[in-house]
Amino acid sequence: MTKISPEFEENMPAEVILPVSADVSFACNHFPKYKLGPDNQILDEPKEDNKGPSLKEVVERETSQLSEQHKRLSVRDLASKFDKNLSAAAKLADEAKLREVASLEGHVLLKKLRDALESLRGRMAGRHKEDVEQAISMVEALAVKLTQKEGELIQEKFEVKKLANFLKQASEDAKKLVNQEKSFACAEIESARGVVQRFGEALEEEERICENSKNQAPVVQELIEEVQEGRRIKLMHQPNKMIDMEHELRALRTQIREKSIFSVKLQKELAISKREEENKSRLYMLDGSESLGSCLRLRPCSDRATLLSKCSFQWYRISSEGSQKEVIAGANKSAYAPEPIDVGRMLEVEIISNGQKVTVTTAGPIDPAAGLGSYVETLLRKSNSEFNVVISQVNGQDHPSRSVHVLNVGKMRIKLCRGWITKAREIYSMSMQLCGVRAESTAAAKQLFWQARKGLSYVLTFDSERERNAAIIVSRKYAQDFNVILAGPDD
Repeated sequence: MTKISPEFEENMPAEVILPVSADVSFACNHFPKYKLGPDNQILDEPKEDNKGPSLKEVVERETSQLSEQHKRLSVRDLASKFDKNLSAAAKLADEAKLREVASLEGHVLLKKLRDALESLRGRMAGRHKEDVEQAISMVEALAVKLTQKEGELIQEKFEVKKLANFLKQASEDAKKLVNQEKSFACAEIESARGVVQRFGEALEEEERICENSKNQAPVVQELIEEVQEGRRIKLMHQPNKMIDMEHELRALRTQIREKSIFSVKLQKELAISKREEENKSRLYMLDGSESLGSCLRLRPCSDRATLLSKCSFQWYRISSEGSQKEVIAGANKSAYAPEPIDVGRMLEVEIISNGQKVTVTTAGPIDPAAGLGSYVETLLRKSNSEFNVVISQVNGQDHPSRSVHVLNVGKMRIKLCRGWITKAREIYSMSMQLCGVRAESTAAAKQLFWQARKGLSYVLTFDSERERNAAIIVSRKYAQDFNVILAGPDD
């Protein structure tokens, strides 16, 4: 600003300088420091040295620290941090309001100052008038700068308000989390108290048991010692008597076993005698042992009986309880050789002559053959089993050759051969059939019927009844592994 020369003297009327309104408050007691640039533009005011960061920077720094450390902070600490930041944001909002008031006062002051300078310019002349005009331009520049500061203040106020709302919502969420975690913690504490109480009760019970056992331990120990001493004295004085008692027990077991076997034989003989007495009034009876490996034959036992050659027959399997009755397909002769499937069941033959029907039933279930089970177990341990057979029939026709062939029963197939010549070799399938011979024959108990495939069937005669029955059991066992049931025709 240009200095006024001291030689220039002028009396200024008192009414030229307008008084400043009493409602204006100055932020400081001195004129603001600034520098003028070209065209009387006010340059940036020199920044005052602050002793520390502003409140806004502190809030931003704390917020960033919270966002980085929220995983490591507890819910309670997080809530306290949000409360502190919320109070800081409130202080920042109050500071912004104070700045807004100061800015408003600055506008009022600048307006009155400009009005005063305008009135002064009209009364000045010469060099003093230029100084007044320069002062007016400076006031206008200050007004523009103040307006810019107000815009920044408004933006800062908006951000502070947004930050305050965010912190308020975060504080409420943190309080909700605190309450929720508090309720969870209370529930866990109650559960832990219950567990501790149960553990305490269990420990008290264990202590009581230990005390009782300690009190009873001497008595139990004395009893054990007395029993041991009694046993020792007994063994010292009566060792031979104990050995004799053991021998007597073994002899008694042997006698009981012999008596039971004899009792079973007596029961069977009694059943046979009862059946013979009943057969005196019957027309027919069965001859043969009712066990696997035998052959049951019908014979007339009365003069009133019709000749067997003029009768028709049908054999049935009956369960041991008598509740189920099964037709044996193809067994329509006067003789029948039981096969392994008949063990444990009763057999019944139905005789029809002159329109009359007569039935004859076995006295009891068919008994298994002695030693057959162990023989079959031995064969099952092998990969395949071989049996010597003679072909009696091929496709229902008698076979003239009586040469010996080998029937090989394996885990996957059955093969019939003679030396290097193979008669038949078939894997287990639904078309394969195998059962005991159900036609009347002198060697029916040693024969079996084998249909290798459709259109090819054999009747094979074995060396013994045991080999025939073992071949049937083993082949049916292997076929079951392929979900194939080997049975007779129409079974």
